[in-house]
Amino acid sequence: MAKTGTWKARLRLRLYVAGNAPNSVNAIANAKSICDQHFASNHELEIIDLIEHPIRGLADGIVVTPTLVRMAPEPKRKVIGNLGDMTHVLTVLVNK
Repeated sequence: MAKTGTWKARLRLRLYVAGNAPNSVNAIANAKSICDQHFASNHELEIIDLIEHPIRGLADGIVVTPTLVRMAPEPKRKVIGNLGDMTHVLTVLVNK
């Protein structure tokens, strides 16, 4: 896994959740924690609640929540689940 401290590109993430479902609440907390700990001020995290914006999920091809999508840098990458396995999430986010 690449060292997160050497991350240069601005990381843009989009997290799709479903209301206050337990996995969604955990995913939000875990995503914020991972971003704060490993990407400091070099990230942007957008949270989209598909209960409030279901068309957005359909348009973006999201069929399962929670889903975290690395929008930038390219290529896009997805992690599905509550993001509790930090090692796995970081591997997906920092690898090209």
